[in-house]
Parts: sequence; C-alpha cells; structure tokens
Amino acid sequence: MNFDGQKLIPVEIREEMEKSFLEYSMSVIVSRALPDVRDGLKPVHRRILYAMYEDNLLPTNAYRKSATTVGNVLGRYHPHGDASVYDALVRMAQSFSLRYPLVDGHGNFGSIDGDGPAAYRYTEARMSRISLEMLQDIEKETVDFQPNFDDVRKEPIVIPSRFPNILVNGSSGIAVGMATNIPPHNLGEVIDGMALLIDNPDATLEELTAHIQGPDFPTGGIIMGRAGIREAYVKGRSRITLRAKATIEEDDNGRSRIIVTEIPYMVSKARIVEGIAELHKEKRIEGISDLRDESDREGLRIVVELKRDANPQVVLNRLYTYSQLQETVPVIMLALVNGHPRVLPLRDILTEYIHFQEQVVTRRTQYDLRKAEERAHILEGLKIALDFIDEVIRILRASKSIPEGKAALMERFELDDIQAQAIVQMRLGQLTNLEREKIEEELAALETKIANFKAILADEQRILQIVKEEALEVKAKFGDERRTRIENVSGEVDVEDLIPVEDVVLTLTNFGYIKRLPAAAYHSQRRGGRGVNGLTRREEDVARELFVCSTHDFVLFFTSHGRCYRLKGYEVPEGSRTSKGMNVANILPVAQDENITAMIKVPKFEEDCYLVMVTKKGIVKRTSLKEYDTARKAGVIGILLEEDDELVGVLLTDGSAHILVGTRNGVAIRFVETDARPMGRAAHGVKAISLEGGDYVVGVTVPNGAGSLLLITENGYGKRVPFEDFRVQNRGGKGLTSYNINEKTGPVAGLRVVEESDDALFISSDGVVIRVPVAEIPVYSRYAQGVRVMRVGEETKVVTVTSAAHEEESEEESETSPEDAEQPETETAENSEKPDGGSTDNKPQS
Repeated sequence: MNFDGQKLIPVEIREEMEKSFLEYSMSVIVSRALPDVRDGLKPVHRRILYAMYEDNLLPTNAYRKSATTVGNVLGRYHPHGDASVYDALVRMAQSFSLRYPLVDGHGNFGSIDGDGPAAYRYTEARMSRISLEMLQDIEKETVDFQPNFDDVRKEPIVIPSRFPNILVNGSSGIAVGMATNIPPHNLGEVIDGMALLIDNPDATLEELTAHIQGPDFPTGGIIMGRAGIREAYVKGRSRITLRAKATIEEDDNGRSRIIVTEIPYMVSKARIVEGIAELHKEKRIEGISDLRDESDREGLRIVVELKRDANPQVVLNRLYTYSQLQETVPVIMLALVNGHPRVLPLRDILTEYIHFQEQVVTRRTQYDLRKAEERAHILEGLKIALDFIDEVIRILRASKSIPEGKAALMERFELDDIQAQAIVQMRLGQLTNLEREKIEEELAALETKIANFKAILADEQRILQIVKEEALEVKAKFGDERRTRIENVSGEVDVEDLIPVEDVVLTLTNFGYIKRLPAAAYHSQRRGGRGVNGLTRREEDVARELFVCSTHDFVLFFTSHGRCYRLKGYEVPEGSRTSKGMNVANILPVAQDENITAMIKVPKFEEDCYLVMVTKKGIVKRTSLKEYDTARKAGVIGILLEEDDELVGVLLTDGSAHILVGTRNGVAIRFVETDARPMGRAAHGVKAISLEGGDYVVGVTVPNGAGSLLLITENGYGKRVPFEDFRVQNRGGKGLTSYNINEKTGPVAGLRVVEESDDALFISSDGVVIRVPVAEIPVYSRYAQGVRVMRVGEETKVVTVTSAAHEEESEEESETSPEDAEQPETETAENSEKPDGGSTDNKPQS
C-alpha cells in the first residue's frame, strides 16, 4: 500500500501487540529481573563485579569512587540508567541486605532504618574478599563470553562462582508475569549440603535438611515452624513466618520491658518503631508506657517499656500480631536454567550448581593442560638446542636474518615454528649448564602436571571431589554461625500431610504436556457416544498416556533415552478438564530431544516387586522395583534401548505374573515373566515376541483371573476377550491372533485389563475422552471384529485406553445408533490360521 509516496505494510494490531509484549517480557525475564541458577546473579550485578575485577578493585587495593564503577559499567556493559546500577551496587554492599556482601563499601550506603545512600560521587567501593571467589579462574576460559551492547568488548554470560551464591545470598525480583524471592542461607550449611549431594546423589530431603536447616537472614530473627521450609525445599514455593527476636526483662521497680534485638528481613527498623507508636496511639495495643530506639554501632536495640499492670507476654503477642515484628516471607525459588525460568526445589538448585561447577573445573583443567603442553613443547625444543648448542650458534651466525636462521634450525632439527622462535629468542646467559638443568626440571614438573590433568579429565568422580574440596575451602575461609533461629511450632503438620488422598487422572500428550484432575471430571456415557473434551491441545498434538492413581502414589516416568524419573501424584500440576496442562520439561529435567514414552504408578517400593518393560520392537526386560527407589532429580538409567526402539509399556508385577504383549496387526503372546530373568537397570532385555511384516508392539498387560482383555482399534471398534483364550507360550514366539482387523476396524490401538464393574476411558487423537461402562462392551472370541465403542472423525483415531472405577451414568447420554448393535464377524476357516502355525482346533467360543 502506497500513501504519499511511502510504502505501508498493514499489520494486525493484536498480533503486533502480542509479539511486542512477548519480546519485551523475555527481555525483562532474561536480561534484567531473574538470577541465573549457576552464579545467582542478575546481569547488572554480574556486570558490576566484572567491571570492578577489570579495574583491579581488589580487596587488597585502595577504594575508588562509586561513580567510577557506575560509569564504567554503563559505558562498557549496561546501557541503562545510572540509578539502576548504583542501587544494585549499594545493595551488594549492605550487610543487612546480603548475608555475605559482595562489595566492600566506604561511606554512607544507607541504613536498616530505610535511609538512602549518599550520591555515588561521595561513596567509594571495591570488591569484597568473598566476591573474589565468584571470579576465581575466569581468565582460564571457565565460562563463555558474549559481545557487549556495542560489540566492542566481551562480557561473561555467567561467572564461575566457587560457592552457591543463589542460595547463600538469595535474590528477589519482579519480571513480567512472574517473580522470584529466594531467601539467603548460611554459607557453611549450603556447602555441607552440596558436599553431601556430591557424595550421595540419592540423598533424601531429610538428609539434606540435616545440613541445610533453613534460610539464614542477615538480620537474624526467628523462623516459626519448619513446614514452610520443607514445602519450599520440596515444591520451590511456600510462605515462611519470620518474627523478631525479643526478650522480656524486669527492672528494679518491678516493671517489665520488651527488648527487640533482631528484626525480620527487609523490614525498616524506623517503620517498626513508627508502627508500634501508631498502634499504641490508636489503643489497639494497651499497656505501653514508653518506646525508645537505643540502636548504636554495637547493634540493634528497640525498648518497649510497659506499665506496671501490663502482662508483658500478652503485649508481645499482640505486637507480633499487629506490627511488623512478625512478617510472612514468600519463598519463590524461581531462576533461569539454560535461559528459561524454572521454579526449583532445593535439590534441583544444588544439582544444577554442581553440574555447572563440573563444567568449570573441566574447562579450567583443559585450559591448564593446553598451556602446560604448549610450554612443554617449547622446552623440548630448547632442550634440543642446548644439546647441540655449538651447532645452533653456528647456524644462526651463518644466517643473514632471523627468519633464515629459524628456517635452518627447523630443517636441521625437525623443529616447528614455535620451537624455533623460542630458540632464536634465547639470551646468551641461558646457554649455560645451569639453565639446562632448570629446563629439565621444569619439563619434568610439567610432565607430572600434564599426567595429573589428563587423569582428572578422565575421572568424573575426581572432578566432583575437586568441586567439593574447593567449596569446603570457601567454607573454611568465610563460614560463620547461623543468625536466624528456627523454632518448632506445636501442632505443625508436614506439607504432604495437607495433601488429601484422592484418585486423580494423569494425562500425558505426545508433545509432552501433562496434567492431573479428579477422576470424577470424566462422567460416564453409553458406548458409541462422542465423549467430552479432555484437553485443549496444540495443533497435531496427541494424547498418549492416561491412567488413574492416588495423589500420594509415586509416578515413574520413562523417557525415549531410557531414563527414569520419579514424582508424587500431587506434584503433577493440576489442570482443568479442557486445559492442555504443563510441559513435562518444566517439571522434570529431560533433555531437549528427549520425551516421555511411558509412565507408571507405584504405591510403594517393595522388595518382591518387579518392573517389566516392553519395547516397540518386542524386547522385554524385568528389573527389581527397589532399583528404582531413588529421589535423584536428575533421573536414573531405566533401560538401554536400541537407536530406533522405544518403550511401549511398563508393568508392576509380583515376580510370577503372566505377561501379555499385543501388536498393531492383531497378534498377542502370553508368557510367564520368569521366562525373562531379572536384569539390572542398564540392561537391554530379551525378545518377548517375534514380529513380522513391519508389525510393532502397541500394548502390554498382566492377565487378571477376574477380568478380561479389552482391545480397541484406531477406528473405534472394541471388544473384550477372556484371558483363557490366550494359552501360555514360550517367550519369543510368534503369538496368537487377538483381533480380526480389517479396513473397517483399522489396526489395534491399545489394550487393557478390565473387570465387569469398571469403566473404560478411551481417548482420541483430537483430545476427546469418552467413558464407557465395561459391562456394555461385549465379550467375543479372538477372531471377532468387535463393535463400535467410540465414534471418531475421518482425520482422527483412537490412541489409548485406560480404566477406572465405575461411576453412575450422566443424564446426558449419547443415543445408540444402528451401527452400535453390529454383531461380531468371526473369521472363516481359510483366514483363521494363527501366526504361530497352530491349527484352529483350539479356537475359543464367543
């Protein structure tokens, strides 16, 4: 479109607003408001420390004007306002804001009364001693760098940080649609917990909290109860009640006074005093005769004088209730993990940090190894020169120029350019025997270092031990006692005790979206109905897994890479009936190219139980359930898979169950699980069924004496088959016919053990769920085509089936069409030949 000679492009305002807002949101989230889990810093804090490091503002050097640092940060890395940089610098220097200040400030940097700092032209600053540990070895290529805003300099994406700063100093910030509020912790406790996790990756939360008791605020105070702490460490979110430390004293005249010596974190002392005075003035708190702030350089001290007839404990309780002497601190442990915001439980934060430190130590060792090998290479050349010193001198004297001399040396002694350059740069004083001995000693020392570096890089456990030892060194330097006390509260219950025990339906889609909702959300309909909408999905997404479990059951997740993860039922985010749920990558640390292929509920881990896994290519593996009893958030190896194979199903058995494996082409095999010997978690497994003609496994189940096998095809046809129709065979055979599939029915989509009193839940590829009483689905022979149990459109198909306890039918029922009454079609003698080559004499009656 042209207008007055200008080319105009029409843009939908809604689309432009959405695009612009999302870009702005991500900019705020990544570049301003949220800390990185690796170093616990936001970009502005990281840039301040790195600029001070570049300017050599070390703790051993003189202070420099804060204006210098602010200007350098703005000019080099942070193209924003000077107020934002100076405010961040000031907070890093305040002992009442950071548990371990990262900046050593000189001058007026504000006070706990809420007073602001002096202007940056009046204050001075340099790095604190502990901040040096944040930048240790940054020059050794331990972290990646990126161009600054004008592409003139490079700035670190993250700094090495030899202690878990994200927990030690915490962080707070507000982004677009999200906020973070990570409380500070005690350095020694956090490092002890980190060391425990290195030594025992499967350490429980109880073992971790034996070291990391809870937040440790710089202003002290008392945390009331441990339930909030535990909830924060389990879920990454909670609320903690923090109150001031107050004592009741009695003077010589028999009057009582309340002495406050510690106050809640991030609360202004002046506002506390003003608030108490206001409460007394409004007569909301009776019995106060005087109020004084006696704080000085020695420490904080608020004195509340009481009247003679006042009950001091009653007054103190009312002060906790109505004043800021008691505050509720929200905990939201939200941080950036690989550039994406995630709410992280305690174990996840420590695991991410340990993994980062592994990379730091590995990259530092690789750097040291490279430098040592380069120096050894040069020394080898110098050694050759000293062995033939007379000839070297003769060659150089005979050469017309240095390049000519270098070329002659390279040709004569087979040296490279680097070695030859080092020789021609040698001074005459280095040609003595003493220098030769020094070179040999240095070379021997380098060879020892090189061997040590290679040994470190070849041993992951040794790298982890280096991470642990270096962190313990930081603890020895800067560790101190706790300031915040934790008091138990009578009648307090654990966070898990607050979760009701109820049945829920877990749904997992092909694109990895998972949710839970009450089992009653899917009401019962007659067979042949169109169902209710079960989820709102992305285009072309497919609902793949659906089962019923308790909120307190464990749920094991098996991935396409063969790893296994564990959650409690209530840890799966709850969604509405039509919501798509949350992507599993936000709940479990799965890789980008990894997806969940199976999930199974486990009420408890028992000694005599097994997990039987069957893959798409017909491989079966049996492993003791106890081998998967681990709280390791990073997951464990579940099964080793071939490159083009994937898990189809996982069963929980008692060690002597029968296993029934069904395929897409309507073939099934039944064998005893003891035919597959128990194997370790990392085993491949053995053959369960021989597949033919591009067939593959679609389901696996355990036959139940009181139940029957429910089969469903992709076109919505289904039937029940008695388990006695499937005789027991040897593992690895061709199996028996289980379904007479044809163009009308389509291939088998899934199978399930059901009982007469159950309801069957079918889910289609377009996200529609239907609940049908099992009693309405007829029982037929293995050779029948079944009846229609769910209507699907031309572009959709049934993808999975599960079962749940029966519910009363809804008043809104689908009417039965004539097709619903179709009779089963049995096979004729000419096409009833079984895949295992057996005769039709054993054909069961329908």
